Amino acid sequence: MKFVCVCGARPNFMKIAPIVDALKRVNGAETTLIHTGQHYDERMSHLFFEDLGIPRPDLNLAVGSGSQAVQTAETMKRFEPVCIEHQPDWIIVVGDVNSTLACTLVGVKLGLRVAHVEAGLRSFDRSMPEEINRLLTDAVSDMLFVTERSGVENLEKEGVASSRVHFVGNVMIDTLLRSRERAAKSQVLDQLGLRTKNYAVVTLHRPSNVDHHESFCSILDALEQIAGDMPVVFPIHPRSRKNLEEMGLADRVAKAPGIRLVEPLGYLDFLRLTADAALVLTDSGGIQEETTILSVPCLTLRDNTERPVTISHGTNRLTGNSTRRIMSAYREVRANPPVSDTMPELWDGHAAERIVGILTGAA
Repeated sequence: MKFVCVCGARPNFMKIAPIVDALKRVNGAETTLIHTGQHYDERMSHLFFEDLGIPRPDLNLAVGSGSQAVQTAETMKRFEPVCIEHQPDWIIVVGDVNSTLACTLVGVKLGLRVAHVEAGLRSFDRSMPEEINRLLTDAVSDMLFVTERSGVENLEKEGVASSRVHFVGNVMIDTLLRSRERAAKSQVLDQLGLRTKNYAVVTLHRPSNVDHHESFCSILDALEQIAGDMPVVFPIHPRSRKNLEEMGLADRVAKAPGIRLVEPLGYLDFLRLTADAALVLTDSGGIQEETTILSVPCLTLRDNTERPVTISHGTNRLTGNSTRRIMSAYREVRANPPVSDTMPELWDGHAAERIVGILTGAA
């Protein structure tokens, strides 16, 4: 059987890694790994692939940045010849980035079968580009692999045939569990002069938080207050850095005592940084999941989440981006740190094996 596995952005790397590894163990499986280049920082891409033990991509489409439409269209144009040449039995797409939707559309229009990993997640907020990508990818994919029960329920409500839906667990957690031992050896805390459970980590990249001056300032107000209690480490996304500078906020952050901007980190360093934090503030979906497994308090700076299991079974809570709500939640989790008593169902490190077993007809 021939498989084309697609990744396009850093969150995809963690999701595709265990799938590629599981396919390697299948006799007769021919796997082609495509990097669309949606995230195109070569240093960061190389570091992630090295950390995760993923072979170098067979092909990098080098799509680069652009508007939603430009990026999606460019990916489609460059991916179509790959599909025509390889004629895979399955195209495997992961997550909800533009590359996910673009490659799905190309595949189904060519009559090729597409499997979507991390299907069924819904924020019910159509202002999020990722929500549109999720809805459309799920609507046309042949096989839908779901990470949590809410995904199964969402697809059922949307009228998706149950024969297309498989609840398999979470491939990101496969990667986290198999990487924890190596991540524990990271020297990132020493390099940054941090003490275990005595600092906060923040990540921001969503337009609703970083593209609007008022929202960004509201979050910065909260971070400055938290930095009065403990160091706040901010591995800054390129979009966030650009907006800080364009909005005239870069000097404010540089002068804020306790807020430390650092370059984006590799997977193992970031996992160590997160695992030993007292608190994480984020607008990332994947980090909500990782902090659930790590039992680290997580404040999600959004009004919704497509991953409700991180609230019902994890340490996550929604705050939006208002200073008042962030600080109220911060004080609560500092006084009574939440604990993950039970792990989400099937988040056991074997999701990729289940996926590959189903695709190859072994399960």
